[in-house]
Amino acid sequence: MQLEFFDVPSPCIGICQSDTKGYCLGCLRTREERQNWINLSNDDKQKVIKRCIQRKRRKDAKLHAQPKSKEQIIVVKDITVIDDIEPQQPSLLDPPVQKTIDTSTDFNFDDFEL
Repeated sequence: MQLEFFDVPSPCIGICQSDTKGYCLGCLRTREERQNWINLSNDDKQKVIKRCIQRKRRKDAKLHAQPKSKEQIIVVKDITVIDDIEPQQPSLLDPPVQKTIDTSTDFNFDDFEL
């Protein structure tokens, strides 16, 4: 190990709860590593920190490698397709489209007076 001029700071981040394996949820130290931290030499403290980093990597790799459980998979069986889809705005680079006016109406304008 390299020469240290200062003590190795504790990796504690204030989340002091144990997971199912006995590791702290915050710093991933074991109970013994947390209790004996004050009495450890700087070399031993650095070793503990390296072990915590390895535990974190394994934990992250395990989380990313797990297939999704059945509760997390959402299966869509019935899909309804809506026919009234809004037309997209044409590009400014497209040629202009000639719109036709529909003059075939069923309105009877005979009753209207001006």
